[in-house]
This record gives sequence, C-alpha cells and structure tokens, in this order.
Amino acid sequence: MPMRFPYHSDGRGCTAAAPADDDDYIRDLIEQVLMTSPGERKNRPDFGCGLLAMAFAPGGDALQAALQATVQTALQRWLSDLVQVQDVLVELQEATVQVTVQYVVQRTQQQQIARFEAQQAGVGS
Repeated sequence: MPMRFPYHSDGRGCTAAAPADDDDYIRDLIEQVLMTSPGERKNRPDFGCGLLAMAFAPGGDALQAALQATVQTALQRWLSDLVQVQDVLVELQEATVQVTVQYVVQRTQQQQIARFEAQQAGVGS
C-alpha cells in the first residue's frame, strides 16, 4: 500500500493512503517545506524554511517581506524539480500566519494556488 507523504494518519487513525493525484501530492510537499523548521530533520538539517519560528516574532512589514523571500527561496530550493514558484504572499495576523503560494506544476504546466495557515501553539485552541 502506498503511504501518504508527509506521513500522517487518516480520520480512522490508520496510515493515510497516497493522494489520488499529483496536485494533492505537490500541495502536501509544499506544506511540508513550509511547516518544517531547519534543524528539525536529523539527516537533512537544512530542510524547511523556518516559517513557524519567524512568524510570531515582532517585526511588521519588514518581517512579512523577509518571510515571503524565505518561503519562496525554500520552495525553489526543495521543490524546483516539481514546481515553478510564481508568487508567495505571507499575511501576519496576531498569532496566525497565512501563506498563499502561486505555482506552475512542471509536469503538466498547470497553474495552481495553495493556501496554508498556521497558528502559534496554544493560541486559539
């Protein structure tokens, strides 16, 4: 049985199956890059973009611009064989960060837009 990557369980608590199509798979990979902090992976310590670590620091517009550049650079580095990143928009609202990624899937040349949201741990839950 092909497993879903990044690894997680489905609603029944079982290993989630691999996505049915490439679009879901690529979206999952983008989310993995966004939500992984450098140093989190033992055998690939430079993987990820540090979004969660930076997103809740004070900084306003300067931090937002830095996050956009960091996210775009990380996606281009880790997923350039699968997608061509066209635009990244990072919005900071109190304890929430919203990231919108516009990209073209290399294999199909289809344009996609994916939105992700993360909350600071312990806020709003």
